[in-house]
Amino acid sequence: MLLEGAIGDAYGAGFEFVSRLIIRRRNKLEKYKRHPFYRTICGHYTDDTQMALALAELIVEGIEWTRLSVANKFVEVFKRDMRQGYAFRFFGLLQEVNSGQDLLDKIVPNSERNGSAMRAYPIGILDTETKVLDKTELQARITHDTEWGVWSAQAIALSAHFFLYKKGAKVQLTQYLEDWQKIKWPINWQGEVPMKGKETVEAVLSLVVQGDRMSKILMEAVNLGGDADTVASLALALSSVCPEIEKDLPDWMFEQLENGPYGRSFIEELDQKLLAQLPGVGTVLPSFVNRNL
Repeated sequence: MLLEGAIGDAYGAGFEFVSRLIIRRRNKLEKYKRHPFYRTICGHYTDDTQMALALAELIVEGIEWTRLSVANKFVEVFKRDMRQGYAFRFFGLLQEVNSGQDLLDKIVPNSERNGSAMRAYPIGILDTETKVLDKTELQARITHDTEWGVWSAQAIALSAHFFLYKKGAKVQLTQYLEDWQKIKWPINWQGEVPMKGKETVEAVLSLVVQGDRMSKILMEAVNLGGDADTVASLALALSSVCPEIEKDLPDWMFEQLENGPYGRSFIEELDQKLLAQLPGVGTVLPSFVNRNL
């Protein structure tokens, strides 16, 4: 799940808010593409995955979830591996602060953008919906203390939980979300996706519920335009744990993903540890082995 999210992030990063012409010319699943303006991140994941890794580490390490522990982890993973993709002001703030408490003291968490949702899918591994909702809200309010900042993150985490715990067929996903959130999520998104939590979730759910192959879902995520890395990352993370979706991503996407200190091998190992949290699951094969099972 984490690995596929990173792949979607890295592939989508080459298309974030580019022109329709560039999308038509380059979105062919042939290789990771360089963004016209951010040329150093080709084949590298962005803030989306880095913050998802932070939450996955908290779960695996068994650390109590508090505002401070989550904020500490956000600062920790940023400081150890600074990378592009963060909103300009948030990037500057993370550079400035030295601790989670420092972050909590200085941040103004009034955003309705999709930052709280982009990182939320690992929380779906928790064993009850109540835990998923509570912990997702806690982490969301640190940076996105708004209704849609919370609700969009909860929708993503609940969607991961739905698939991981085999709660039903994917056509039942939106009803499941409505039962728990009292929000009706449409699945007919078309057009460019803005950096807003609500709209991002609508686009992702549309892709996952209507899709049948991961490769096609990824291409369609990019074809929408707009915030391509976030939409692609979330769509692939959720699709990777949906048994109804064919795991047909090309091998090169796994092989050519960055593999530095916090790259592919690190993510594969963390992925195994995270998925081992599922009841009755021991050691889990890496995602690149499991993807066609």
